[in-house]
Amino acid sequence: MASDTNRAGAGVLVAIGGAEDKLGHRTILNHFVQRAGGRRARIAVIATASSLGDEILGLYRQVFTDLGAAEVMPLRPATREEADAPGPAETVDQATGVFMTGGNQLRLSMVVAGTRLGAALLDAHRRGAVVGGTSAGASALSAHMVAFGGPGEVPKQRLAHMSAGLGLLPGAVIDQHFSQRNRLGRLLLLVAESPSQLGIGIDEDTAAVISPDGVLEVLGKGTVTVVDGSRAQSDAFEVRARRPVLVSGVVLHALPPGYRFDLGARALLPRLQAIATPRRQARQEVAEEWPAGRPARRRRGSGGEEQEASQ
Repeated sequence: MASDTNRAGAGVLVAIGGAEDKLGHRTILNHFVQRAGGRRARIAVIATASSLGDEILGLYRQVFTDLGAAEVMPLRPATREEADAPGPAETVDQATGVFMTGGNQLRLSMVVAGTRLGAALLDAHRRGAVVGGTSAGASALSAHMVAFGGPGEVPKQRLAHMSAGLGLLPGAVIDQHFSQRNRLGRLLLLVAESPSQLGIGIDEDTAAVISPDGVLEVLGKGTVTVVDGSRAQSDAFEVRARRPVLVSGVVLHALPPGYRFDLGARALLPRLQAIATPRRQARQEVAEEWPAGRPARRRRGSGGEEQEASQ
């Protein structure tokens, strides 16, 4: 069964599972900047979801500037009236990339969706701008969004709730901090209740990069989990509050970095193999092993949005 993931947009979506590296190699954020035009990139950062205010805007301004962006334009409308004013939409109209921070996705969708700023986001995507989000900003990319919910491996009634997102990715539901916050149960529940929607769970410091033709590629350090419930059976319609729900017959794909998935066909695609020289391979192995041998150290800013319990 094909998924309704045909998108009107001509741009790339970059959905990040949260806690992306902001101090080291910054692989995902650098990829976002390059997609937005590299040294010609003009990036609008929307921090409506966050309660950290100027602090989080300053952090991303510094990171994107360090990565070579020509201009970083901060936005943080706090009300629908502010999001409906001409200024924020005009800023997005000038951007080659739009990035939404973490925080609370319900706050983001309630303020932005259906306003002039929300329309400008859709227009930017249609004209080819790259649109990305981390944590709450990733969840809000989809048309149907995880509004809030709890952890757990077992799907239970009322474990999660959905609401309308920003509408850039139809036919899918995005969840974030996926493995780290044990969110498989709630994604199984949402897919069982809405089997036409693909479930996409993204680990921290991991991105699902989605091209205009609906091909998802995994970037970063973790895994993207895709749940296909198109042939599933469930008793969710008759189960009472907080009791376990039957979910049988789903197809689950756990995709490591470098793997690709066709969202429309709901099918795994061949991996794009990078040709690695022995020296590059050795550097990669050292980079992967060295952090595990160092004492854990709290990194200022790298997990700023983790301090907010994204829903």
